[in-house]
Amino acid sequence: MAEDSDLEKTESATPRRLEKARAEGQVARSRELASFALLAAGFFGVWGLSGPIGTHLQTMMRGAFTFNHASVVDPNRMLIGAGAAGREGILAVLPVLALTGVAALLAPMAIGGWLLTGNVLQFKPERMNPIAGLGRIFSLNGPVQVGMSLAKVLLVGGIGGAAVWHRKDEILALATESLTSALGHGMALIATCCAWTIGGLFVIAALDVPYQLWQYHKKLRMTKEEVKREHRENEGDPHVKGRIRQQQRAMARRRMMVAVPTADVVVTNPTHYAVALQYADGAMRAPKVVAKGVNLVAARIRELANEHNVPLLEAPPLARALYHNVELNREIPGLLYNAVAEVLAWVYQLRRFREDGGDVPAAPTELDVPADMDHGPISDDEMREEEQEALGANDGHGNGSANGASA
Repeated sequence: MAEDSDLEKTESATPRRLEKARAEGQVARSRELASFALLAAGFFGVWGLSGPIGTHLQTMMRGAFTFNHASVVDPNRMLIGAGAAGREGILAVLPVLALTGVAALLAPMAIGGWLLTGNVLQFKPERMNPIAGLGRIFSLNGPVQVGMSLAKVLLVGGIGGAAVWHRKDEILALATESLTSALGHGMALIATCCAWTIGGLFVIAALDVPYQLWQYHKKLRMTKEEVKREHRENEGDPHVKGRIRQQQRAMARRRMMVAVPTADVVVTNPTHYAVALQYADGAMRAPKVVAKGVNLVAARIRELANEHNVPLLEAPPLARALYHNVELNREIPGLLYNAVAEVLAWVYQLRRFREDGGDVPAAPTELDVPADMDHGPISDDEMREEEQEALGANDGHGNGSANGASA
């Protein structure tokens, strides 16, 4: 399909895609880097440990070529000598084997990290498909791999040949030297040629590692649709999340409406805003907002307040400031202490009037509300948005706007 073609896969792999590929055993690997690491570890191991290796080899050779009458006629002595020679040979090569083993473990970690997974061992029928195999051979990666192999042979062979040609006079002069001198000089020449050859492998590995990384990330590239689909799977469907938020708001409104009868006062706009305040002396540090809303929600708050004899106070600046600056079940800010204190004082006077009679207390009118906290009348757009939100939350339960609010 066009959606899955390489031309459509223009997006970099996401972290989740990379993690999934790693779980399936797909990681960046460079065989050239592994080859270089093994040969370099072997060469420098032999070079650096030449003293102990030589000592063990001398011991092995001395034991193998030392004969006497007893060792010749007694088969047991011959077996003991063979075992001792084998032990010395193992001790000679064991450090080099250990170094190459460490290199074999560390080389893959250089670009792809160490990975142990059983997925690569699982039987997959598609791996037995000859058509897919031919497709891999004749794909772009096939000629590139062939080219890399030819370049490796030419480069390494050329460097090795150049090293031998450069030292040809010294190599020919070995025939004129004594045995001891020729052995030492010859080993030095071999070490030099090997070092140049390993240097050539390093150049190839340095070219192969970036290419393998590029090829790996190119293989895991995704289409725009795949990225969007993964984003939806990670974050959730926006419609579902919006529905969940709507249900949560509806539940919060129902809890909010239950708290209205326990409020001490409801401050109104008088029609657009309604904010219910509650204060318990000794139990609260400051009054808190237990309910608030605009339009339909505000109307339901006022209705519940009238039903439960909660005082209503028309104070538009204070109502707007409380609505815009205080979250539900949060205490009012310090800048509104004075204004709310006057309101609560009026509420307490009103309670005494209802209990004992007397003169009706005058409602406060000039309340101290900071200008930067009064956002002014709500705009028509905000009004419609709040109204639709209230209707949508209530309709989600199959009730009318007022019934949903009073549930």
